[in-house]
Amino acid sequence: MEKVVVIAGPTASGKTELAINLAKQVSGEIISADSMQIYKCMDIGTAKPSKEEMQGIPHHMLDVVSPEDAFSVAAYKEKADVIIRNILDKNKLPIVTGGTGLYINSLIYNIKFSETVCDEEFREKMNRVAAAEGQKKLHEMLEKVDPVSAGRIHCNNVKKVIRALEVYEFTKKPISLHQEESRMEPPPYDYLIFILDMDRDVLYQRIDARVDYMVANGLIEEVKSLKEMGYNEKLTSMQGLGYKEIFRYLDNKISYEDAINIIKRDTRHYAKRQITWFKAIPKATWLTAGKGNIEKNTKIIKDQLET
Repeated sequence: MEKVVVIAGPTASGKTELAINLAKQVSGEIISADSMQIYKCMDIGTAKPSKEEMQGIPHHMLDVVSPEDAFSVAAYKEKADVIIRNILDKNKLPIVTGGTGLYINSLIYNIKFSETVCDEEFREKMNRVAAAEGQKKLHEMLEKVDPVSAGRIHCNNVKKVIRALEVYEFTKKPISLHQEESRMEPPPYDYLIFILDMDRDVLYQRIDARVDYMVANGLIEEVKSLKEMGYNEKLTSMQGLGYKEIFRYLDNKISYEDAINIIKRDTRHYAKRQITWFKAIPKATWLTAGKGNIEKNTKIIKDQLET
C-alpha cells in the first residue's frame, strides 16, 4: 500500500520545519492541513510559510479561497485526496502537515461526507433560538437527540451544534452515527502519523514569542488591509486566532494590550485542545519537538518509511 506521511501537533511546535526538512531528503511535497492557511490575503496571522521558508518544496492547500468564501472539511478532503494521488503518481511522497484535527481525521479515517443535508431556513431558525434563548438551549436540544455529539461539541460552538441538529432533523439519524458509518471503508493509503510533543511551558513560551513576532511583522497592518477590503469580524475566516482580536482593537472595543494578551491566552488554550485531540489518534508515533531534534525526527520518519 502506498504511504503518506502526516506530521501533526499543536501550533508553534515546529511542524513546518520538520516537514520541509523531510521533503528535501525524500523528494516530498507538502499538503497543508490548516483551516486558516486556506484563505488568501491572510498570511501573517496564519503563520503561512513564506517562499523563502518553503525552500523550493511544493506546498499545496494554501491560498485556496478568498476570506468571504465558505470552505468545509468535506471540500478539504475532496481537494486533498486529488493532490495526494497526483503527488504519488509523480513518485513523490505526500506529507500532510498541520494542526487542524478535523482535516487530518478526514484523511486518515477516510471519512465520507454527505452534502445532501443543507437547509438554510432551518439554520436561520436555530440561530434565532440561540439569539433568543441562548446557546445552552441549542446544546440541550442536541443532547436530547444526539448525546454522543453533544458530548463532543462545545456549547459555544453554535455552528457545529446547529449542523448536528440539522442532520438529525432531516435524516432522523444522529450525525455521530453518520460519522461512524462513514469510517467503515478503510483509507486507500498507509498513513504514517507523527505527532510533535513539547514541554508545555516551552510550548507556551514559543506561542507567546510567535504572537510577538506576528505583531512586529505586520499583523495589525494585515488586519487593517482586510478591513479596508470590506471584510468584517463576523466572517468565518476572521474568527481565526489573531484576527478577531485585532478587529476588536481596531474598532476600539478593546485596548492594544488586551488584544495581544487575549491572542496569547487563547492560542495557548487552542494548543491544549489540539494536544487532547491528537492523543485520541491510535498508532501515532510521538516525536520530541525542537530545533535540535529535527534531524533525529527526520531519521525516525525515514526509517518507518523504509519498513
